[in-house]
Amino acid sequence: MINEKKFDSGLTKLPSWFRQEIPQMDKIRRMKEMFRGGRLHTVCESANCPNMGTCWKEGVATFMILGGTCTRACRFCSVPAGRPDLVDFEEPQNVALAVKELGLRYVVVTSVARDDIEDEGAAQFAKTIAAIRALTPEVKIEVLIPDFSAKDASLRILSDAAPEVISHNIETVRRLSPYVRPQAQHDRSLIVLRRFRELNPKSFVKSSLMVGIGETDEEIIEVMQELHEAGCQILTIGQYLAPTQRKRHLPVARFLHPDEFAQLKQKGMEMGFVYVESGPLVRSSYIAEQGYQAALAAMGSFL
Repeated sequence: MINEKKFDSGLTKLPSWFRQEIPQMDKIRRMKEMFRGGRLHTVCESANCPNMGTCWKEGVATFMILGGTCTRACRFCSVPAGRPDLVDFEEPQNVALAVKELGLRYVVVTSVARDDIEDEGAAQFAKTIAAIRALTPEVKIEVLIPDFSAKDASLRILSDAAPEVISHNIETVRRLSPYVRPQAQHDRSLIVLRRFRELNPKSFVKSSLMVGIGETDEEIIEVMQELHEAGCQILTIGQYLAPTQRKRHLPVARFLHPDEFAQLKQKGMEMGFVYVESGPLVRSSYIAEQGYQAALAAMGSFL
């Protein structure tokens, strides 16, 4: 049983290594106008990502499909939870048009959880992948999915769409998972990753881990090992930052130093991951193309 008292207060002052350049506000405004015009959502905005200015300066964004309201209420996430909107059947085409207009080489598509839909959104992902490839066949596609409740039919739908990277985030260590992700299950996430590796060996399998919530160093290594054994090939590790000071959101328990992140990267590569990106500002979709290209190079002619 997790003791909630340990989460009553947390660290709020960011260490010096979180400083970033001031973003180009004109670029951000233009991208926001384009997204709103196409009725599109980005996880960059909804999740209050600290890298939004950095990525948008380069004209890169992570599209969030299936609306902006999630059926789950994870304690690390700022995406609104509640009753979601109806599925927008024009959304796949609108995303594809935005990808073309932005001139992207690599695109990440994620979504809110949609437990209210029979396939939990798998078909919408597949349609979005197909629409992007119809307009820009040269673009590489990464999807960051909820767990689809490990429904095999949904996992097959997405696997058959064959994105270059299939990502599902474990988020935290086993002990904290029921508290951090109360509507998810640690072992179910591992099953999802393992199943994708079985269904489509040509797609890279990826996951992401937040640290600084209250886990121990030993628990971090343990979950990394679990991910590797489940078939995860690409791993990102980043510092957890509380999106708000509201009671719903977990406070930061500790800030890991950049040297500690470097050590975790080294540990991951020694375990056998194809690629590990680890740092205070690292997020699952941050510099995602770099991770894919590095993994592709590491695999060589195997693929």
